[in-house]
Amino acid sequence: MGISRSKPAWEPEPLPEPKEEPKVKVVVPPLFDPPPTAARTRMLVPEHELWFGKPWLHRLFEDYFDLVGSVQAGLMLKMLEDPHADLTATVSPAGGKAQIRWQSGLDNPDSFVDILVWTSKPTLKLRSSIYSTTYGVGAFAAFPLDLEKSARPEDNGVVGLRYGSQNLSFGASFVPFLSSSEPPSVVPYGAWLVGRLGGFSAGAQYKPLSENKHSLPIEDLKNWDYAISYDVGSASPLSPSFNFSLELLRSTQLVASFYQHQVAQREDKWPETNDAPKITNYIDFGLELATTVGKDKPTDDADNSSFQIAANWQANKNFLVKGKLGPSKSSVALALKSWWKPLFTFSVTAVNDHSKGTTAYGFGIHVDDLRNPDSESHLQS
Repeated sequence: MGISRSKPAWEPEPLPEPKEEPKVKVVVPPLFDPPPTAARTRMLVPEHELWFGKPWLHRLFEDYFDLVGSVQAGLMLKMLEDPHADLTATVSPAGGKAQIRWQSGLDNPDSFVDILVWTSKPTLKLRSSIYSTTYGVGAFAAFPLDLEKSARPEDNGVVGLRYGSQNLSFGASFVPFLSSSEPPSVVPYGAWLVGRLGGFSAGAQYKPLSENKHSLPIEDLKNWDYAISYDVGSASPLSPSFNFSLELLRSTQLVASFYQHQVAQREDKWPETNDAPKITNYIDFGLELATTVGKDKPTDDADNSSFQIAANWQANKNFLVKGKLGPSKSSVALALKSWWKPLFTFSVTAVNDHSKGTTAYGFGIHVDDLRNPDSESHLQS
C-alpha cells in the first residue's frame, strides 16, 4: 500500500532581495596650504611653539593677511637632477628671502641642511638638523656665514639637543660663540618641556630677553612662558577637531585662544556627467584674547586687552576665502589655486582700518613645484 504525497495548495513567495542604494561619490580635496610646508623647519623651533594649537592659529591669523600694502611673489622648485634638493624664495618691495635645502630622505623633512639668505634684515645663515625617528632624539644648529658680529648673541650661532615623542618633548639650545665682552655661561639660551596626557597638554619654555641684565636670567620670571591646553580630535584634516589653550607670557600677559577645524560636505552638480557628488569642505574658526596681568598692568582699560577672531572656508581644491576681525581693523583675503604642474596660487588681501577710515590692499602669486597634484586629489565612494 503506497503513501501518496501531494504538494501543498499554497507556497509562500520568496522575499524580494533588498536593493542596494547607489553609492554617493565624495570628493576629498587636498588642503589648500598643507601642514608639511610649515613642518619643513620645525626641528629648529622649540616644541613649545608647535603645541597648544599654535601652528594652526598662526596660519589662520597670519597667512595671506601679511600681504597687505605690498605685492609678493613666491617660488618653490624641486631640483630635477636631485629630488632631495629644492629652492624656495619670496620677493617683495621690502626685500627678499631665499632658501636652498637638501634633506636626506624624501619622506623625512626633519633631517636636512639649508642655506638661508634674507635681505630685509641682512642674513646669511647655515642651518642643519639631524633627527632619529626611531629614538626621537635630534640635534640642530644655525650659524651665520657672514663674519660681522651681531649685538644679539643668538645671531652669532645656536646649537641644541632635543627629544620628542607623541606625548613628551624637551630640549635646550645654547650659544657657543659669545662676544669678547660677554662672560661665558652654562645657562642655556633656551629650553622647553611639554607633555600630553589624554586630551590635556601642559608645558613651560625658557626664552630670555636679549636685553635681560639679570645676574641669573633663569630665575627671572619674565624669561618664562607657560601654557596648558585641551584638545579633541585627530591631527588628520579629514576629521573635525578643536583646541582651547591658556598661556602666561613672561608673567605679564595672559592669552586665551580657541581653534576649531570643521569638515562638512555639500552636493555639487556635474552637468557633463549628470552626477551629484558630495564635496568635502574645510572650515576653520579661531579666537584669541590677550590681556595684561601683574605689576605692568596699565591703568587705561583700553590698552589692557585685545582680541581677534578669524575664519576661513575652503570650498574645493581651487578656492579659499578668509576673514579676520579685530578691535581696530578688519581683513578679508581670497586665494585661487590651479592644480597644474607646477601649482599656481593667486591671492588678494584687503584690510580696513576703522580708526583711520582707510583701506589697504595686497597681492600675491606663488608657484609650487614640490607638491604632486596627481597624488593629492581623490574620490571616495
